[in-house]
Amino acid sequence: MNTAHIIVFGNEKGGSGKSTTAMHTAVALLRLGYKVGTIDLDARQGTLTRYMKNRFDFMKRSRKPILSPAHMAIQKSDADSVQEQRDEERNMLSLAMYELNHEECDFIVIDTPGTDSYLSRLGHTYADTLITPMNDSFIDLDLLASIEPDTYKVLGPSVYSRMVNDQRGLKKIRDNGDIDWIVLRNRLGHIDAKNKKLIGDLLGQIGAHAGFRTAPGFGERVIFKELFLKGLTLLDIKEDPDARLSLSELTARQEVRQLITAIAPEKIKGHVRPRVAAKSFGTGQAA
Repeated sequence: MNTAHIIVFGNEKGGSGKSTTAMHTAVALLRLGYKVGTIDLDARQGTLTRYMKNRFDFMKRSRKPILSPAHMAIQKSDADSVQEQRDEERNMLSLAMYELNHEECDFIVIDTPGTDSYLSRLGHTYADTLITPMNDSFIDLDLLASIEPDTYKVLGPSVYSRMVNDQRGLKKIRDNGDIDWIVLRNRLGHIDAKNKKLIGDLLGQIGAHAGFRTAPGFGERVIFKELFLKGLTLLDIKEDPDARLSLSELTARQEVRQLITAIAPEKIKGHVRPRVAAKSFGTGQAA
């Protein structure tokens, strides 16, 4: 049975763009010719699941098939005891992983809740690549490290960094694997402000100790909200007869390419796949 590379999107703070980034990553990998599955561990809020439903609804209305991942949503258990809840959630995630591997997925993209929970922590232990989107602010930075307010000295790891380190240890015990952790700077300001540079410098210091690398993420653009309602990504624009790419949206497509380059799927999979004809999403080309 094929063993997929697991990409987990995690951040214990909502509003960081996890689901949007996860969907764009999954579709980008599909368009490169890989077989992709997705799992939503936040089925109560279900942003990724609603995104996928909107995609299927769009296909139904337009009567046009669009490359889509195999998707599964896992509900939080409502069993009587904490141990029963954990056993049930662990079994549901294991079954979903087994089924997607049985389908010979090359990549499995997992979207986790924006809160601390057993199911979220369990999802992190499966990560081969962990992507943490964060807004470029000290509020989001506080999840990664404690910062001295007057001198901006990094005092030590904060709650999310400690949690990731714990799950790294569990992954090492279970399958002797490690996690390639990428912190994605979403919603960067377009002006190179002093605050932007300061956060970049602090992330460099924190990453050296916490074991993550940084990559540029997505800017704040209205197009992402509009595409969500249709279940589409920036790579599906050709499928929408009403869409017209502006300069801002062309720039956003470049941001998607930068993210996929940071993940480096061709290195991960060793050129064994893709098995499907790839579709281009380069600048100025239809996708």
